[in-house]
Amino acid sequence: MAKLQGFEFWRKTLKEARYVVAPMVDQSELAWRLLSRRHGAQLCYTPMLHAQVFVRDVNYRRENLYNEVCEEDRPLITQFCANDPEVFLKAALLAQDYCDAIDLNLGCPQMIAKRGHYGVFLQDEWELLEKMIRLAHEKLLVPITCKIRVFKEVEKTIRYAQMLEKAGCQLLTVHGRTKDQKGAMTGIASWEHIKAVRKAVNIPVFANGNIQHLSDVERCIQETGVQGVMSAEGNLHNPALFEGCSPPVWEMAEEYLEVVKQHPPCTLSFVRAHLFKLWHHTLQIHVDLREELAKVKNLEGLADVSKQLRLRCQEEIAKGKDEGEKESSLPFSHWICQPYVRPPPKDPVSNGNSQGSEVKKTVCHKRALEDSDGTADTLSKNKQKKRSRNPHKNFCPEQKPKYIKCEQCGNPKGNKCVFNLCRGCCKKKAFKEVADCPSHGLRFKTKAEKKKAEEEEEKKDEEEKTEEKRREGSGTETQRSRSSPEMSSDQSAELQEQTGTQPPL
Repeated sequence: MAKLQGFEFWRKTLKEARYVVAPMVDQSELAWRLLSRRHGAQLCYTPMLHAQVFVRDVNYRRENLYNEVCEEDRPLITQFCANDPEVFLKAALLAQDYCDAIDLNLGCPQMIAKRGHYGVFLQDEWELLEKMIRLAHEKLLVPITCKIRVFKEVEKTIRYAQMLEKAGCQLLTVHGRTKDQKGAMTGIASWEHIKAVRKAVNIPVFANGNIQHLSDVERCIQETGVQGVMSAEGNLHNPALFEGCSPPVWEMAEEYLEVVKQHPPCTLSFVRAHLFKLWHHTLQIHVDLREELAKVKNLEGLADVSKQLRLRCQEEIAKGKDEGEKESSLPFSHWICQPYVRPPPKDPVSNGNSQGSEVKKTVCHKRALEDSDGTADTLSKNKQKKRSRNPHKNFCPEQKPKYIKCEQCGNPKGNKCVFNLCRGCCKKKAFKEVADCPSHGLRFKTKAEKKKAEEEEEKKDEEEKTEEKRREGSGTETQRSRSSPEMSSDQSAELQEQTGTQPPL
């Protein structure tokens, strides 16, 4: 069967999906995807998976994809981050039988992506990206898709999208924010960029950004002309977003916990993070339960805290009050599923007067780097605290130690590792060669020698016991022969007559 492409892939395989749950690290796991599908989501992505780890670690593959195979969880797109064409292809080949398409993450703006050199930090390396997409498109049995962020310039964003399409990308998700729009500086996504890309390419386009309610989804489709809309944070705070309703938080929390029980195993940290998102507004009021939610160590404990929050909310409803409602700007009561809007960054203040109106609010100017001597006047509050604890601490970037990379995976190696590897690679090599690495606390050789010595000791003990039993048996036979009675004179005479022999003198 020929591989479907472009709009045919979107219509037949993805069933013209319009409502899409975004790939979210540690958040778009199987249980959450199933919950979202129950409430209107038509297409889901796996969490972003690291291609290099996926290739080398069978347990990583099993825990993050193979164990999460479910008939209800389709259509499904598996997303990878990668910066090597061959590694990306190997990972995709291992995953293609468990999903409907493979997505390359070109939109992650976090610091870990910068250190690992993937995500949005590849958006200027067009030659590398073209090679990665083309190779995957030629070798895979399923389509290749991409998720990108925009450049500030619309024209450059259009050329970027057209390059990916030409390389073999069959569906493009455009997050309408730039590389620098993250955290407190997230700001508003540009639908104009998304609209321009949609007009410039001949493949399906999904929009991502500014989606908090179902009305935003419909408005985005109308204004940009995209085929579908992807939601991340909006979905985390209200899994029923695509249904167009805002149910009580406890209904979503209890249903999610039930799905988790039906589809084990689910990492406890994932479940905890989801409950923190769902109960976000309520936990600003009931701070004691926030601390309790952070401490519990099992699924039953999380369910119990969620139940306590429900009971407190129901008590407030029965009393006809909404604590903190007057002080907050929430559109609904805090126990209703609703989006979380990040507060805008504080405007600079000069002489006690806000000058925000004179400052460009859409532009984030980073704080200048500290002087080489790291004087207290230029250090952040956090670094000043560290300096107070350690007066000799130096914050000069040039003088920071440069980490030597592991010879196999590129992660920082252990300083005293006998193999010059990171802990993960060292553990595999030490296990294979039955060796020790004191730096990483690995004692495979020592344990093997100890086990061998114990086995030899046991064998020696067995041999001693066997020899002792043999000696005891021999002594018993000797005793029996000595204790047997001698023949009487009459018996001797009788024997002499029978044999015709003389008895010995």
